[in-house]
Parts: sequence; structure tokens; C-alpha cells
Amino acid sequence: MFKRELKINFKSFIIWTSILISIFLFVFLIYPSIVASNNLDELDEMLKMFPEDLLKAFNMDISSLSSPFGWIKSEGFIFVLLVTSSYSGILGASILLKEENDKTIEYLNSVPVTRLKIVLNKVFCGLLYIVLMVAIIGIFNYVGLELSEDFDRKAYILLSITPLFPSLVTFALCLFVSTFTHKTKNIVGVSFGIVFLSYFLNIVSEMSESIEFLKYISIFTLADVRNVILDIKINPLIIIVSLGLALLFIGFTILRYEKKELV
Repeated sequence: MFKRELKINFKSFIIWTSILISIFLFVFLIYPSIVASNNLDELDEMLKMFPEDLLKAFNMDISSLSSPFGWIKSEGFIFVLLVTSSYSGILGASILLKEENDKTIEYLNSVPVTRLKIVLNKVFCGLLYIVLMVAIIGIFNYVGLELSEDFDRKAYILLSITPLFPSLVTFALCLFVSTFTHKTKNIVGVSFGIVFLSYFLNIVSEMSESIEFLKYISIFTLADVRNVILDIKINPLIIIVSLGLALLFIGFTILRYEKKELV
């Protein structure tokens, strides 16, 4: 059954991973000419005119756009976080529901397989593809940076791991939410909403101390990108909270799915 899940979800994995690779391939190809034109130095000067809180929200106060690594630490990582989290959310929202939506749940009910086994196989498949996506993007950008410039390798390696944390929680949360409906079209929009609302709250929380509390209800706070850039280390508490939340939502999913009336 696990191999079946890998095969069914392989196409979407390739599509989403290719989107990210295409974005960064384009950047690595054009950045040398942009840097040579000195336009980025002028852009850095222009950015100094923006409010400090706004620059902080995009890490532009601690990284310069004058190099590929600087771009990755600011704008580039926004793409990584949004794409990996969106993929994880859609995967979590649809991986269980598609059996009901495609009426293949009738087949699964006819074979000697428990609901627990169905959920666990789908969870393991989803987690594997999420880890693979983060790893592939991390390796691709590492090679691109090696060919482009000298950069802080430890900082990059730690930075490339951080998308795992919000992605795992998003996957588990959307997996749980999907147990409350029977149609994939009802939940895919919700998964996108969770991702982009969470990202919005994270960005807004960085703009003012009065609303800084909003970051505690944003999944993207678990990426902790800014502190990784500054301190070159991942806070162990972030790992514990991320794994704890993911396991909690997976546990809720199993309990809910055991009682759900399948159609």
C-alpha cells in the first residue's frame, strides 16, 4: 500500500519541486549579470529608505541583495517557505480525502486493511515527500551557491533545514482538517488559506512590537529563519514544538478517522 501511495503522489511531488528549482535556476543564471551592472548596490541604498520594521519582516536589514546568498536569505527563502508549505498543506488535505473523492475507499474497505494502516501509510508517504522536497531544494541551491560565490556553508545548511518545521505541522494540521469533510475541493482552498494567513500573520508580527504576539499563532514562526541567520543555530525548542504539534495533529487524525463515516 505504501508503494501505491508513492506512485499516486509522485507526479504532484515532481511538479511542485520543479517549480522551486526553476525559480532558483533562473536566479543563479541571471544574478552574475545583475551584480556586474551594480544595480544591486543601488537597490541596497534605496532599501535603506524603507522603514526598519518593514525591512526586518523580510530579513533585508541583516542580508544584502548584492549576492545570491543574500537574496536567498531574504526574498529567496520566502519562495521556499511558501511553496514547501503550500505543497505540504495540499498534500495533507488531499492524501486521505482522495480515496473518498475517487470512490477507491470502497476497494480499501474490501481488503484486509485497517483504517489505522491506511492513515499511517499515507502519513509516511507524505512525510517522505516533504523531506525529499526540502532536501532536493537544499542540495540544488547549495550546488548553485558553490558555483556562484563564497558563502557561509554552515549558515546555509541550517537555513535549508528550517522549511521542514512549518511544512510538517502544515501537513499534519491539514490532514486533520480533511477528516471533517468528504470532498477534496472543499478542503484545498482551506489549506491555501491556512498557509497564506499564517504567513501574513508572521510578516505583520515583525512590523510592530504591539502586534508581535501574532507570531505565536503563525506556523511560519517555526521556521525561525531570522534567528538562524543571526545566530547560525537552530533553537532546539523549535524542533520539539514542531514535532510535538505534528504528532498531536496526526494523533487527532487517527482518532477522528477511526470514527468517520466513509462514503
